[in-house]
Amino acid sequence: MSQNTLRLLLDVDSRFQRDRDQSPAFLHRRDRRFALDCEQQGISPTPERWLDHMRRLSGPGSEQQTGRKVQQQWQRINHGFAAAGAVFGALTMAGLLFYDGGQRINITVFLAFVVLQLLLALATTAQSLMGWQPWRWLVKRLDLQAPESALAPLQPTLMARAGHTGGVAFALTGLLTLLVLLVIQDLAFGWSTTLDTAAGSYHRLIQTIAAPWSMLWPAAVPSLELVEATRFFRAAPIRQAVAPEQWGNWWPFVVMLWVTWVMLPRLLLLGFSHWFTARKARQLLHDHPGMQALLYRMETPTLDTGNQHNDASDLPDVRTQACTNELCDTRYLVCWAGAGEPELPQQLTLQDSQILKAGGRASLAEDDHVLATLAKALSQETSPAVILITRSWEPPTGELHDFLEQAHEQWSAGTRVMILPLANDANQPPKHSLIQPWLRFTERLPEGFASVARLPASPDTLYQAPGASAL
Repeated sequence: MSQNTLRLLLDVDSRFQRDRDQSPAFLHRRDRRFALDCEQQGISPTPERWLDHMRRLSGPGSEQQTGRKVQQQWQRINHGFAAAGAVFGALTMAGLLFYDGGQRINITVFLAFVVLQLLLALATTAQSLMGWQPWRWLVKRLDLQAPESALAPLQPTLMARAGHTGGVAFALTGLLTLLVLLVIQDLAFGWSTTLDTAAGSYHRLIQTIAAPWSMLWPAAVPSLELVEATRFFRAAPIRQAVAPEQWGNWWPFVVMLWVTWVMLPRLLLLGFSHWFTARKARQLLHDHPGMQALLYRMETPTLDTGNQHNDASDLPDVRTQACTNELCDTRYLVCWAGAGEPELPQQLTLQDSQILKAGGRASLAEDDHVLATLAKALSQETSPAVILITRSWEPPTGELHDFLEQAHEQWSAGTRVMILPLANDANQPPKHSLIQPWLRFTERLPEGFASVARLPASPDTLYQAPGASAL
């Protein structure tokens, strides 16, 4: 779960970085259309669905695998820590259990090393919770430092997770080495200390340490007699009164000591680091400035007024260099958002034309189907052209702008789009004031791609073939 959440955070952050080059109006239209489409389908516009939608809009080959690359990079780091921990675990245990037959393996030294491992594990977790980065030199060396990325606050947590991965590997190989040496060697354990420590006090310390498994495996708790019998002093020979097999009776305690106080804490803290990474990634995604702006764009309706000024005291910019043109000779008509209902102008119904419907209540999948159908048909035309029928009293929408931008990318080069705004009476020309927003609208589209058309004066001047078929 943490990997998926982390990858989602990085992919969304990368998308927000790319959106910096887009205009606020374009982003508003795009994200508002996505929210409306989700509402129509009865689903919630989650970050995962929004990211999948952006990938579909970008098309194949344009997806940036930022999250996947960072995820694989940290997987390599974790594997490196695990390999290093496995090697050091085997070597360390072999050193702790080195026995040449003349000197006992000191349980006190083993206890001190276990305490050291426990403190290192706790310190690794504490530094991730405090945001401290003792691994900063390694982060810089591996080129993982990204101050402007959403990953920067997660660096301490990710490095702590890598450290615990190495610690788990260290504990596992150490345990395996211990078991192998117990089988192939006759190890002699004992205890000793320079301090004046009585056997009773040492036994109480051992009982406290062994309390977690005392009920599960009583034999792994050394008795007072064993503690008294296996104490040795510096430069003192082995006492003959002690049976040799008693020196090996410490091995159950040593095994459970390693499992309980080295391996289990590392496993628990590794699981905690995975959970904490996922939790922090979810929090960073929720608090991301780009996510707050995205939610605002999805919840706020968009309206294209044509005013390019930000000052409220300015009047809308109504200047335009575009002018209306005559309809071109084409058989492809697109009725946008219910335009042409209940009937089309007589001049458009006298030709064997193909009538397609898009926008409005149509879904994105239906719009994509219209674009693909026309792309295939226009590729066979020598002078490809399409008539787009709209309602003159409705201002141009962001959804239509996005539709035409996709059409410009998918349709044949040189395709012309004739936008035909209709009046309430489809057979009458609309008012000039209603045409002006559409003229300004075409100026924001790629040059030479779209223009505003007007109905021909006579039906006989353009269309000759009778009949019409609807798709």
